[in-house]
Amino acid sequence: MTTLIIFLILLILVVITIQISKVTELSSKIRGEEQSRLQANNRTAVWLVLFMVAFLVLTVASSIYYKDYMLGYGPLKAASEHGALIDGVFNLTLVFTGIVFIITQILLFWYAYKYREKIGRKALFFSHDNTLEYVWTGVPALIMTILVVKGLVVWNDVMADVPVDEEVIEIEATGWQFGWDIRYPGYDNLLGERNYEDIVLGVNPLGQVWTDKKNHDDFIADEIVLPVNKKVRVRITAKDVLHNFYLPHFRVKMDAVPGLPSYFVFTPTVTTEEFKERLYGRPEWDAPYDPADPSIGTKAENFNYELACAELCGKGHYSMRKIVKIVSEEEYEEWLSNQKSYYLSNIRNTANDPNKDALLDVEINSQRRAFFKEFNQAMESDDSSVSLRLKNINFDTGSANLTANSRYELDNLVQIMTDNPEIDVQIEGYTDNIGDPSANQALSNSRAESVMEYLTSHGIDAKKLTAVGFGADNPVASNDTQEGKAENRRIEFKISKK
Repeated sequence: MTTLIIFLILLILVVITIQISKVTELSSKIRGEEQSRLQANNRTAVWLVLFMVAFLVLTVASSIYYKDYMLGYGPLKAASEHGALIDGVFNLTLVFTGIVFIITQILLFWYAYKYREKIGRKALFFSHDNTLEYVWTGVPALIMTILVVKGLVVWNDVMADVPVDEEVIEIEATGWQFGWDIRYPGYDNLLGERNYEDIVLGVNPLGQVWTDKKNHDDFIADEIVLPVNKKVRVRITAKDVLHNFYLPHFRVKMDAVPGLPSYFVFTPTVTTEEFKERLYGRPEWDAPYDPADPSIGTKAENFNYELACAELCGKGHYSMRKIVKIVSEEEYEEWLSNQKSYYLSNIRNTANDPNKDALLDVEINSQRRAFFKEFNQAMESDDSSVSLRLKNINFDTGSANLTANSRYELDNLVQIMTDNPEIDVQIEGYTDNIGDPSANQALSNSRAESVMEYLTSHGIDAKKLTAVGFGADNPVASNDTQEGKAENRRIEFKISKK
């Protein structure tokens, strides 16, 4: 029924238009062709002037109204160091083109009015005018020179790579249909090597080369988290088709091309929370994020920076949105400490691990960080003495001989006692409940003495140390399982504070 009504309305409009044209034709014949044409020209000229006024007013008014969204003014000004330079180029271009636009529109419609047809008026034709040529050639050339030079200066500043010795956080963004893999370096701050031939879906999505030790602490994050006021270098590439790495709030935009890695360097200057503060109190941002569910909060409260793909890379293109968080350096370090290496979490000691029999640097460093973190937390407590487990000390089966890899944990203990001469340490040995209790007691005591001997041989004063064995006493896990027994076979050190 609705379709029929619309069709009838359109049909009536066509009939009315035809009838108006017939009436106009008849009135022209009655008044005379020339007089009718002059009146039509006058009306058209007046309407063109009125249209010009309305058009320019609406153009300027709409630009002012939408300036935040269209031009990045107000709360949406750039949140990066280089963003102000890019916005400056756009603003300078807008000034010149805006002036030209307004002048040309005024002249266009004013000339249509001023030079409308009049009886007795004749057009003046001239073939050449040097002054006009100079104006039409010189002024645009000067403006273009200013814009090009300014643009080149900004381009060289924005697109410059970082010097080799400059401190920078480097991450990698790999686009695919339809998502992003964001790879971070670990504590070594170095991204490992990749080889597309090593890509295995679900196992090695980026083709990381596991024999490259720089890969061992790299991790793949679900979101982009970066510290404020720290320079960031993003490696940008793609697996399948052309994508685009686009961070609109930071004025970052770079194609992700398969087989042709590119990069972008930027420094975020406004944290996510600080950007939210810009939005509070503005009606358009205080509106509900989801009108159907006001409990979610306002648009400002739910604001997040985002990564988008700015290429039409397929029907799932919209799903490539990823959250970007800019935080303080302390928050970033805390987030970083909670991330897990992809290699250690998914590849280590599996069929795909080429390093099964080796203790890797990344594991040694991880153990060291965990050891010192636990020690510092213990020293911050108010207790006069605290016990900590040496988790990475092992002995040959049924023996007090330390394994070669135990030295890394023992070296950590040497470092702690060297740096903290005010503490005394009691080394305590424990076993599981297998075998004769007296034999277990003797073995635990011998193992504690082996640890003490290692420490004294590395410069620790024997007066600061005591060694004692407790056999199967004080188990920390059930002896009914192999895992529990392994936990009970341990070395602990009790720190006495002075």
